[in-house]
Amino acid sequence: MLDGDNTIHYLGHVRMMGAVQPFISGAISKTVNLPEEVTVEDVEQLHIDAWKMGIKAVAVYRDNCKVAQPLSTTKSSIEVDADPDVVPAGSEAEAHARELNRKIAGLEAALAHEQSRTTETVVVGAVRERLPRRRKSSTFAFRVADCEGYVTVGEYEDGRPGEVFMKVSKQGSTLAGIMDAFSISVSLGLQHGVPLATYVRKYTNMRFEPAGITDDADLRIATSLVDYIFRRLAVDYLPLDERAELGVLSTSERMQPTLPGVEETATQSSGVVDAIDPVVATVLDGSADDTGAQAASVPLAVPEPADPSGSQFQPVSRAEPRDAPYCYQCGNAMQRAGSCYVCASCGTTSGCS
Repeated sequence: MLDGDNTIHYLGHVRMMGAVQPFISGAISKTVNLPEEVTVEDVEQLHIDAWKMGIKAVAVYRDNCKVAQPLSTTKSSIEVDADPDVVPAGSEAEAHARELNRKIAGLEAALAHEQSRTTETVVVGAVRERLPRRRKSSTFAFRVADCEGYVTVGEYEDGRPGEVFMKVSKQGSTLAGIMDAFSISVSLGLQHGVPLATYVRKYTNMRFEPAGITDDADLRIATSLVDYIFRRLAVDYLPLDERAELGVLSTSERMQPTLPGVEETATQSSGVVDAIDPVVATVLDGSADDTGAQAASVPLAVPEPADPSGSQFQPVSRAEPRDAPYCYQCGNAMQRAGSCYVCASCGTTSGCS
């Protein structure tokens, strides 16, 4: 229920509709609220006035003509003096006014607090970091099986890759179009903050044709075009420890004596004489004299056989062959042999045995 003290006269509703009606082609959906003491003649005169003003339709509602209504034109039971600052002490109106003042003061304090706070820019979603108009780029050519192509990488000022252009096969072919569209998506991802390591993790080891031997001395085997391209980008732009975690290493790095993830274990000596007896040294030097017989009778220390279950024999952990390709003859997973791969099932090699 809404209690109003300054209600609009019902003829004011009619005059407002009469002012607006010339600018509207249809009727106005507006109800004229009549007081409860209105007479039949007043309602009749209201319709006549509406007709004279050119109103196309009018709806009337008399107060208290229904059991329940959303609007009431009766005055509130709590009467306040003409001056809002002067209210009877201890009255309900005073308590109501005090409560309103308290709420208003709280809202003003909250508003002042929000205005005093420093405005911080809140970034919603990814923001594109565009490359400068003039930037450095590097281009490398590649060959995977019988497919040749070129990759151009545009860089930011700090050396990070920001765009990738891939050109393969003949212009206008299906493969060339797909790689062009793929280049645009990768470039937009790099400019919106997607790390290069994420692309390397997702696209390496994907297997589809063309695949096979490459002309790159650092990456001899590729399981697909995107596998080679992102391995090449990883070698060029990612640090060694991160590439080792992703399983992307060059040929020179794989041929090191100690591969990443393989720790050497030293076998301790057991039962070996630390210091050679002078008599034994004399016999070994071949200058045996009268003490030769005594030296010959001295038993040499024989090393005791080591216990294979001892702590000195620990299994050597080896790097997981994440990038091992499948054999092109039988389909089994190949094993690394130096910088190449060999199939343990049929003996097929990757071409550099």
